[in-house]
Amino acid sequence: MLSKAGTGRAQSLDVMEADKNNSVLREGFLVKRGHIVPNWKARWFVLKPDKLLYYKYEGGRRDSCQRGKIPLKDCVLTCPFLEYENRPLVLKLQTANGAAHFLEACSREERDEWAADITAAGLELSPSDGGKETNQQEPDSPRLHNIDLSKVLDSMYDVHSGIKMSSHMEQGSTYSNCFSGSAVVDWLVFIQLAGTRVDAVTLASALQEEGCLRPVGIKSVEALRTAGLTQQFMDDSTALYGFSDSLKKRGSVKAETSAVELSGKVVKRGYLLKQGHRRKNWKVRLFVLRSEPAFLHYYDPTKDELSPAGGFSLRSCLVSSLNDNGVPSGVSGNIQGNLFKIITQGETHYFIQAPTNQEKMDWIDAIRQQT
Repeated sequence: MLSKAGTGRAQSLDVMEADKNNSVLREGFLVKRGHIVPNWKARWFVLKPDKLLYYKYEGGRRDSCQRGKIPLKDCVLTCPFLEYENRPLVLKLQTANGAAHFLEACSREERDEWAADITAAGLELSPSDGGKETNQQEPDSPRLHNIDLSKVLDSMYDVHSGIKMSSHMEQGSTYSNCFSGSAVVDWLVFIQLAGTRVDAVTLASALQEEGCLRPVGIKSVEALRTAGLTQQFMDDSTALYGFSDSLKKRGSVKAETSAVELSGKVVKRGYLLKQGHRRKNWKVRLFVLRSEPAFLHYYDPTKDELSPAGGFSLRSCLVSSLNDNGVPSGVSGNIQGNLFKIITQGETHYFIQAPTNQEKMDWIDAIRQQT
């Protein structure tokens, strides 16, 4: 039987161990390659002593729902991982159960720092530590791998064999050109794009997350807002969905960025959240600040394209920090904070969020030096 002193020491050790496992060693944005759909998604990563967790940003704010977990015990890290031609900043993590995770940083310095911290955390794990984590995988279906979402979408659009759209009523409101969640699941199973209803829900969730499908009506919108990772798409005859309006813009040609804009020296680069001008939604973008000439460009890190998604000259620009108390005018969404605004010479307003207040001030200082 343990004495009171012995019991106290044991409890203290348990508390110390719990604090150690809950401590955050590093956190920030990385771009992760998916398992089911081999596309790239920006996620917020949190490095703990025994695992790497990742979360999604939704509407300008980090989800409280954990999107996945990578156990570090007996993990093998490859850095740099150079098999992706247009992505030289990738590192590869292979877990003890053989699952491979590909993560891209915003710069070589960031990539190498993540690799060093992950390696150090892995070395701290003794053979008896973390065993409960080893066989856990992120909640992807083992029967769905390397699905081409564009082909699934083309099949859904097919006039003869695609999913049928019609008008539906929900709580007294009529919604046109939509379909129920259970109809989507039925169709995916019938067309043999998914073997089971569970697989079909997983695939439909991927379509929704990619922006191919959108929730329509109260029930599906509420499910997307509040449900966990495996419950966002509803296999329900009363939950309504439709094709995303943004799909109508597929194939649009972007204006080419001039070579002069991209000729300057890179001063700073990093992942930031940018509010869209039309839809007012928040997206993670890779920002690159250049000097001589002074330009700020932003790239979509989920795409393999080497050209910027947009950018502007910093000549006569105004950059200012925004107060996080309340929502400033012109800002939309349930934002995280650390906001700043850039007004170009042409009076275009850019609203940007940094991951931390220190990064916000660093970006503001770096931009002001170029204006």
